[in-house]
Amino acid sequence: MKIYEKAPAKINLLLDVLHKREDGFHEVEMIMTMVDLADRLEMEELQRDQIIISSQAGYIPLDEKNLAFQAAKLIKDRYDVRKGVYIHLDKKIPVAAGLAGGSSDAAATLRGLNRLWGLGISNQELCVLGAELGSDVPFCVTGGTALATGRGERLEYIENPPQCWVVLAKPPINVSTADVYGRFKAAELTEHPSMKDMLSAISRGSFNDMCASLGNVLEKVTLKHYPEVLQLKESMQRLGAEGVLMSGSGPTVFGLVSKEAKLARIYNGLRGFCKEVYVVRMLT
Repeated sequence: MKIYEKAPAKINLLLDVLHKREDGFHEVEMIMTMVDLADRLEMEELQRDQIIISSQAGYIPLDEKNLAFQAAKLIKDRYDVRKGVYIHLDKKIPVAAGLAGGSSDAAATLRGLNRLWGLGISNQELCVLGAELGSDVPFCVTGGTALATGRGERLEYIENPPQCWVVLAKPPINVSTADVYGRFKAAELTEHPSMKDMLSAISRGSFNDMCASLGNVLEKVTLKHYPEVLQLKESMQRLGAEGVLMSGSGPTVFGLVSKEAKLARIYNGLRGFCKEVYVVRMLT
């Protein structure tokens, strides 16, 4: 039997960092939602007790460094599964892009192996497992739209944002999340994005107010050290995207667009200097 799982990318409509915690993580407040750019995982049981991962992408690790591998090992160890699994990862989400591709792969692996092996693990339990692998994994287990607090693992599900087009563009650089957070100084922040305004915009279904409420305090770090990201953001704004923001720690920038007629101009304008450009919808 084969199991198939979709692993969608996520974007942050709002990302605020409050302070550094005693455990070394940062206390955050985020609103996350998913978009229809996704990796696809195919899982097949092996009789021998082994985890094997393959992928058409030649630039990702296929061993213990891969989050899908770590997820498979975690669920096998925790539930004493003595069988193995072959996982093929069809990679579409850019790597190290601020889109939680690795976290979504791990979440899809947890969901898929739960089904493949008939383990009967609840979504809540899968989220707890996922938190051991990374802060974004619990959200990726369930998807939807959520207000995330703590280090990102505490989730409160909210209404989906108003439907729109999303243009994603990743410059040809990789940005380390740990490096960005390491350079970030919460005490130096003079202004925080308004969570109240964003939640109000979403609850009222106001696309314009949602765009006006976008905010990501990590932009201050990434845009300073990676001018390519700033160029991308300014270009997307100039080409007509109504709301533009860097996702996560970057370097991917997304633009929210209400009218399909605008998409060709934005896409073609960005493709002139950026190879990885995607036009997708929100998964609402």
